[in-house]
Amino acid sequence: MLTRRLTRRQAEPAPGLLQSGLHPLLARVYSGRGVTDPAELKLSLQELLPPTGLQGAAAAGVLLADAIAGNRRLLIVGDFDADGATSTALGVSALRALGASHVDYLVPNRFEYGYGLTPEIVALAAERQPDLIITVDNGISSIEGVAAARALGIATLVTDHHLAGRELPAADVIVNPNQPGCGFPSKAMAGVGVIFYVMLALRAELRRRGWFAGAGIPEPGLTDCLDLVALGTVADVVPLDRNNRILVAAGLQRIRSGRARPGIAALLEVAGRAAAGVVASDLGFAVGPRLNAAGRLDDMSVGIECLLAPSTGIARDYAGRLQQLNQDRRQIELGMQREALSLLENLPLQQADGSPPAAIALYEPGWHQGVIGILASRVKDRLHRPTIVFADAEPGGDELKGSARSIKGIHIRDVLDAVATRNPGLVTRFGGHAMAAGLSLPRDHYPAFAEAFVAEVAQHGRDLDLEVVLESDGELAPGDFDLPLAEALRYGGPWGQHFPEPLFDGRFRIVQQRLVGERHLKLVLELPGAEVVDAIAFNVDLDVWPDPSQEWVEAAYRLDVNEFRGRRSLQLVIEQLRPLG
Repeated sequence: MLTRRLTRRQAEPAPGLLQSGLHPLLARVYSGRGVTDPAELKLSLQELLPPTGLQGAAAAGVLLADAIAGNRRLLIVGDFDADGATSTALGVSALRALGASHVDYLVPNRFEYGYGLTPEIVALAAERQPDLIITVDNGISSIEGVAAARALGIATLVTDHHLAGRELPAADVIVNPNQPGCGFPSKAMAGVGVIFYVMLALRAELRRRGWFAGAGIPEPGLTDCLDLVALGTVADVVPLDRNNRILVAAGLQRIRSGRARPGIAALLEVAGRAAAGVVASDLGFAVGPRLNAAGRLDDMSVGIECLLAPSTGIARDYAGRLQQLNQDRRQIELGMQREALSLLENLPLQQADGSPPAAIALYEPGWHQGVIGILASRVKDRLHRPTIVFADAEPGGDELKGSARSIKGIHIRDVLDAVATRNPGLVTRFGGHAMAAGLSLPRDHYPAFAEAFVAEVAQHGRDLDLEVVLESDGELAPGDFDLPLAEALRYGGPWGQHFPEPLFDGRFRIVQQRLVGERHLKLVLELPGAEVVDAIAFNVDLDVWPDPSQEWVEAAYRLDVNEFRGRRSLQLVIEQLRPLG
């Protein structure tokens, strides 16, 4: 595994933050993330960007309002990941609350149909006789699928957040902050954020028409959907710009106050996370993977039904099934990881300077198509290189499906676009965004693709420092090792992609060390002034730790709150541990 170079953010606390009364450490942390004005930390829903600025949202509101008034049949076509599941559940529940009489959903099975609104999915959808197909978290690349729907007389509303290609589908309406000509400031919204905005526009249009009074139904509060928005946004690992932080903060507050929908509450329960103290990382590392397990191994409708469950009992049944699927996924993934490590050992990884090549492409017959994305992420994290992992699209078939994960500075969709352009016919299809993408190609094209992919990444990253860097917010003063300050940091986010959780570094003397579980190191560290603090390092290198001969360490760590038997205490969660002898 590559060693991570520790660097420190060079940020002085912004005067405006200090003058606002913010703790100096929090002011330093926020300044290091580009926040200089206290107003940027206001995350109330009143600060949310209005839907009027999102291209196509108003037209989508009119299209949907006409469909509801005309008692037309609406069919949502979603995606098979957590963003797609939350987007689908939000669309179904919000449309029903707004008065739609006929709302159904369809999620392509990744093993039979693949991603997006394809002509095959349109044919399957047509069996339900919809008047309007609404895509969520997909559709911006569905040129042929939208054309197939149009040929059948089915209207289409595309809601998506992925980057648009050179041609847009001929949908009735497209809502996507990343479509050409859209000036909406928040380009980082997840699919669930986009459909939430569409529902805001629809409610405004229905209100303008006097629909709620005429239909004799109360105007629904769409804040009920914010737990879904928070989950999908965090799980899709989109950048947490201010608008996304507002959405996630509102959703987290809803969950903490005990108002989460039964499905999300049940998923937190099976993951062993207390709803009252939930933070964004709980959604990303506990709830999201369990929801994703349905789409990876089975059918995402299991996850969607969990999110739509009307009662705690029903939600717990679905959450239990998702828990089992996630355990099965872990076992499959472990086996694939072992095989991937073996492949890496036999690849000519070392360049002249001893570093790995610019990119990694891996394929092994028999790998599970639903788990290749996770494996790509694991290899990417291990080697800090853009990685694509392939699996057979069908057992014994001639097509491969690949899942790509990238690193900061390498836009993976642009890389795939360049490979496809320079090598016509090499790639069958591809799509995605900066950090993740998917593609298909004939199996016999794999060697040529792997070579072209590595060469293209090398070209894109020729001026990029490919060394793994761990960014720290600096050292802490002795008085900063404080439980109330740790709690303030924990809830000071939401933290996530492009708005990372605070990380600090320093040197400590080891007072105690012992192994807990299989690979976790429990420590007691001495602070300046002879005070001590508990610490834990997860998944340590067992060839290095525990080591009674080591007295001093350099640690990169997070201040965290440990809860055990009702007692809350300060704990350091160590991200990197380097012995100092």
